[in-house]
Amino acid sequence: MTASDQPAGGRFVGGTHRFPVRIYFEDTDLSGVVYHANYLRYFERARSDMLMLAGIDQRAAHEAGEGAYAVRAMQLDWRAPARLNDALLIVTTVERVRAAAVDIHQTVMRDAIVLAQARVEVAFVAPSGRPRRQPAAWIAAFAGLFDNDRGA
Repeated sequence: MTASDQPAGGRFVGGTHRFPVRIYFEDTDLSGVVYHANYLRYFERARSDMLMLAGIDQRAAHEAGEGAYAVRAMQLDWRAPARLNDALLIVTTVERVRAAAVDIHQTVMRDAIVLAQARVEVAFVAPSGRPRRQPAAWIAAFAGLFDNDRGA
């Protein structure tokens, strides 16, 4: 597989992560509008891509028995529908980092139109499912995002 064969991903602009999504037929319901639950998939993909680009390797932490992030709470606000063939952008920003959790804001946009927003709290949990402190290197990675955001 060559570099051009790799799946498309997002990128950082300052401390903001931007992740493009195309709407396909499978994303829509009978009326041709994106099914509401699919927004959760788009948010998750964007968060996962953001973490990977920030140098946070959840898979390695899970395989080492340290734990992984789990969504603890999510508040959603749908404003306008997305439709077949739309090119969307999921914009993700980290709002607050705590010892065992991260607060994240995500917006789905079509051009300048806000289609949906989410406020997400992810908790770092041990394999037992109990919250625990996230790795110090991960907290430092998030701090780097805040530094980049201030400098942009």
